[in-house]
Amino acid sequence: MRSVALSVLFALAATSISTSEDPKPVFKRSEIKAPFLEQFTDDWSERWTPSEATKKSPVGTETFSYVGKWEVEEPTTSVIEGDLGLVAKNKAAHHAISAPFPTSIDLKDKPFVVQYEVKYQKGGNCGGGYVKLLEDGFQTSGKDFDDHTSWVIMFGPDLTCPGTKLHFIFRYKNPLTGEYEEKHLKNPPKPTIEKLTNLYTLIVYPSNNTFEVLFNGVSEKSGSLLEDFEPAVNPPKEIDDPKDSKPSGWVDEKKIVDPKASKPADWDEDAPYEIVDAEAKKPEGWLDDEPTSIPDPDAEKPEEWDDEEDGDWIAPTVRNPKCDEAPGCGPWKAPLKPNPDYKGKWYPPTIDNPAYKGEWAPRKISNPDFFEDLHPAKSLDKIGGIGIELWTMTEDILFDNIYVGHSVEEAKTFATETFEVKKPLEAAAAKTEDKLDDDEEVPSWKEDPIAFIRHKTAIFIELAQTDPILALKSHPETGIVLAGALFTLFGMLGALFGLVGAQQKPITKSSKKTDAPSPDDKKKTNATPVAPAGGEKKEEGGVKKRK
Repeated sequence: MRSVALSVLFALAATSISTSEDPKPVFKRSEIKAPFLEQFTDDWSERWTPSEATKKSPVGTETFSYVGKWEVEEPTTSVIEGDLGLVAKNKAAHHAISAPFPTSIDLKDKPFVVQYEVKYQKGGNCGGGYVKLLEDGFQTSGKDFDDHTSWVIMFGPDLTCPGTKLHFIFRYKNPLTGEYEEKHLKNPPKPTIEKLTNLYTLIVYPSNNTFEVLFNGVSEKSGSLLEDFEPAVNPPKEIDDPKDSKPSGWVDEKKIVDPKASKPADWDEDAPYEIVDAEAKKPEGWLDDEPTSIPDPDAEKPEEWDDEEDGDWIAPTVRNPKCDEAPGCGPWKAPLKPNPDYKGKWYPPTIDNPAYKGEWAPRKISNPDFFEDLHPAKSLDKIGGIGIELWTMTEDILFDNIYVGHSVEEAKTFATETFEVKKPLEAAAAKTEDKLDDDEEVPSWKEDPIAFIRHKTAIFIELAQTDPILALKSHPETGIVLAGALFTLFGMLGALFGLVGAQQKPITKSSKKTDAPSPDDKKKTNATPVAPAGGEKKEEGGVKKRK
């Protein structure tokens, strides 16, 4: 009873304390007007279409469907009231979803900015978090969106098991052949990704062919679209002549063996690496006649040992204790030492090759596939929408606050309204939970059930002071137990008061004291005959028993 009451008091204390905390900030839709701005409000499904396509395995003919579920919901650690995000719910599943832009976007004249948040709520374990900016024209085929849908830019984090990579890839159309080729950023950033929300920003400046990648508002990589991608946008002006070959008499060995060199007369290749140290002397006290091991004097032949069947019993040996007191036992041998005359196998020295002509390389010719595009961003296709297509071993990856537009300042303002409010609150909540986890070693139920219950209750109460909803989400079993204890206590109190009330019967007192039976007593006596002790009760009236 005391333990139940204590649990209830803990729950009530947590509730009262949590109500005194400052309320969480409330979500407010941004007033920024951008080509595309997504905060996953109630009308999100009017813009986003989950894929119903199938995809083939890279090896073999096996096909997969995009069965991964998408939900718009609060994060597991909610720090802003009413703030929702798009969540990829399943692990080991293919997910795909897309949204068209109201109007297509090109990169010809203005800066291009894409920015969004990703939160690996269950931690990273082989899961993509990148987005694809899809080629204009896909807008009417959202249900068919898959890994073969044409895209223009791919950007965002990818947990590659092991490791982390921040992708920036663009598909460039060769002006001569009309074929597309992916251009990958060299040495992409590799930020540390935890369970909190992180902000990813890509800025492309078509006018000067530069770009910048930011992680949580901090620049991680910047450079040139012409120099920092592989393969390069522009092919080389000259290439090796495929028809050229090295002449048969071409000498490209810089060093050769000296033909005039000969082994010195005193060079002994058979001399050993080590020889006996002739100057060594046997240490004083060395016991030449003592063996290094002796039969164990404490060993006894087992009682079940049968000499006829098992053979003669031999005691096991142990180290001779006399050898531990002396420098050594047994025959003494002089140690070895390095041989001063050792030289090893003789090899002739090398000299510069007088016939050396240098490293041969084929001659250069003009590249027939050469072209020069000094502004590749302006040559990219128009962008018609955004898609998320991934396969992941991590569930509950949350996407939120997507900005696609032309203003760096708008993107910064949007981050100030959203990410910069959210991230500190998440960090504070995580710090509180980590502190509780580190303060005390978690006892096990088997070792100490009472300490286990106290530990779980203390964590729940401490977390409830910061966020009661988070406490219930992260420790649902503790919340259920505390709620059950509360109902149990109320039930026990109700039963207790009910039992006490039932035992208090009304007492009536007669105004007369007499031993003589009253007329009412006579009626009761006549109406209720009593059988004598040990006897049978007589049957009343004309009711007959069924035989």
